[in-house]
Amino acid sequence: MIRQIWPVERGLDDHDLEQLYRYPADPKWLAVNFVSSTDGAITVDGRSGGLSTPADRIVYRLGNDLADVVLVGAGTAMAEGFEGLRPDERTAERRHRFGLDPIAPVAVVTTGRSLPPDAPVITKAAVPTLVFTCAAAPESLREAWAANGARVFVTGEAEVAAELVVSTLVAEGLGRIDCEGGPHLFGSLAAAGVVDEFRLTVAPFLVAGSSSRAAVGAAIDPAELELASVLTDGASILLRYLTPC
Repeated sequence: MIRQIWPVERGLDDHDLEQLYRYPADPKWLAVNFVSSTDGAITVDGRSGGLSTPADRIVYRLGNDLADVVLVGAGTAMAEGFEGLRPDERTAERRHRFGLDPIAPVAVVTTGRSLPPDAPVITKAAVPTLVFTCAAAPESLREAWAANGARVFVTGEAEVAAELVVSTLVAEGLGRIDCEGGPHLFGSLAAAGVVDEFRLTVAPFLVAGSSSRAAVGAAIDPAELELASVLTDGASILLRYLTPC
């Protein structure tokens, strides 16, 4: 059972969890989701799945069940084998109840180097994947993504501009954004100042090694966050932080 231990102690049922993890009615709300070991690793053998716990899987599911779109970096999409979302009966009911489209599309950010035209996140998606890239990506590659069913957006010259990705998603009516990494994408979103919420599961594992941290990129002035809630199932700690308005 998942319990809230801050700001008040209480048991939580499914309805309570939905209310905690639902997206506000703002035109834009970007929540970033990560799981890490207690010593800060975000992957085991290059994937996050080895760190996931039952409690983490519950909030991870809420993140994409209640979102308009799932945003992910190309490297993470390939490493994790993303194939787009296929809601089961429970998710379909939840999305209907919250007035969401039946299936949330995936939006992939890439400079072109790590997203082949036949990437499963494009070719196996149930609804068209949105690919955000830059003008430096070869035109032939952009055409190949589109030929395989993706909607392609150029949002930058040599690199992808994170703020343009977000503003384009909002313009597309996809303002409730669930970002599932990876660290370079998170770093660029943080640097652009477009992250509204950081959801972090601290899993009860020690990993050591050389795993990456959650956000990677150019250093930014430390951004103080506001703790919104702390949950636990007795093993994992589930944290929600908000960025100041």
